[in-house]
Amino acid sequence: MGQGEGQGDGSGAGGLCPGILWAILWFLILIYVAWPIAFFIAWLYIFLLPFGACIGPVKSFCDTLLTIVQWPMTCAENMIGMKPLCG
Repeated sequence: MGQGEGQGDGSGAGGLCPGILWAILWFLILIYVAWPIAFFIAWLYIFLLPFGACIGPVKSFCDTLLTIVQWPMTCAENMIGMKPLCG
């Protein structure tokens, strides 16, 4: 046993498993981190947005807040794409 040539081309479903684990990790980040932070920051973004029209630094701060509010979308895209967390 254990001798001889292997059969098949080695293209099984084993490569899918790490992707599913990354998708589950992104889902957990989405539910427990991204949504709560985005809900909390959204009210501040909405409150400060009208002041950004007349105060320059507030406009750049609102742009930063918008990226935080859009973080759940980024997590969902990474979850669907099964992308690694780092890299």
